[in-house]
Amino acid sequence: MSRIDNPAQVVEFVRTAHESRSPFEIVSGGTRRAVGKPLGDLPLLDVSSLSGIVKYEPEELILTAAPATPLTEIHAVLATKGQRLGFDPADWSQLLGSNGVATLGGAASCDASGSGRLRHGPARDSLLGFQAVNGLGETFRGGSKVVKNVTGFDLPKLICGAYGTLSVLTELTFRVYPRPQFFAVLCLSDVTPEVGFAHLRKIAHSALEPAGLAYLPGSMMADVGEGAALIKLEGASQPLEEKIAMAHGLLGNAAARFDGDPFSVIGCGEKFADIAGDIWRVMIAPSDAPRVAKELNAKHWLGDLAGGLLWLAAPPSDAARIRAIAAVAQGQAMLLRASPESRGRLGLFAPQQPALAALNRAVKAAFDPLSLFNPGRL
Repeated sequence: MSRIDNPAQVVEFVRTAHESRSPFEIVSGGTRRAVGKPLGDLPLLDVSSLSGIVKYEPEELILTAAPATPLTEIHAVLATKGQRLGFDPADWSQLLGSNGVATLGGAASCDASGSGRLRHGPARDSLLGFQAVNGLGETFRGGSKVVKNVTGFDLPKLICGAYGTLSVLTELTFRVYPRPQFFAVLCLSDVTPEVGFAHLRKIAHSALEPAGLAYLPGSMMADVGEGAALIKLEGASQPLEEKIAMAHGLLGNAAARFDGDPFSVIGCGEKFADIAGDIWRVMIAPSDAPRVAKELNAKHWLGDLAGGLLWLAAPPSDAARIRAIAAVAQGQAMLLRASPESRGRLGLFAPQQPALAALNRAVKAAFDPLSLFNPGRL
């Protein structure tokens, strides 16, 4: 393992790897190494020392930090100014059984967005700019450190969700958002998936700007009968009460106040941490959620993002069926947790259509022509 202490050492390491044509795995907090195809015994580039907040401008709603900065540190600093990361980064540590430290760079690289993406979009919508090292050992920048319209290639959107296969990140700049003073969670109990998802879509299409919309069947949540539709609203005291009143007007008075914030564990997959089997995330159109959930026929499942994301546990033998159902719905099934053998055989996502696969290979070659970075992870 090679541990580096500054961006200049990253450049040196990558140039050496390029000259010797030696691929390697990039590691930092290590909480997401068990996602995607295993990389075997490749050399490790440990970037965990690239940590710390570089610049924080609360008045401009901008934060720049090194990629290995722990999410807990980011949250704590932003909280002092009443601010937060809008995409609500999801920490999958408990689900994956990791003892590592969830980092800002890891969340961005995996586009690991929680329930906050309903209101503020996924991680790629908050990432304004970055600095990184490409496969030739060259430092480059993408995006900007200011909130403005993007011109040219929007490289930050490529970096999010690339799982470290395009570059070695050395700096990230995010737009941040004010943290609402209060929140409330409404719960519609004993409703079927069809009824529950219909209510969630109604709220999603309203002017309420919900901060969380999820459906949990009775197998995943106690004392809710067949299932529960959960709605999270945020705001200052009086505006929040007005939002609650509007929600009751849309849903009727059957929605009760729910103690606590279940969305803090829904988005991280912690509901599935102690459930046996492979864990999948199926991304579909919210309107298809009731039908797809019924076809998946999983004992343990839930719907987040108003049904746009279905989590489920399934035996390894169900992989082909799950991906076929997602494909028919024009969605995508992501194998988040499974044995190394299953991950190696199935990959993180299903194989792409030839035209899209060719496009992705071209993008990869532009950043990393020798495929040095996390080769084969996706």
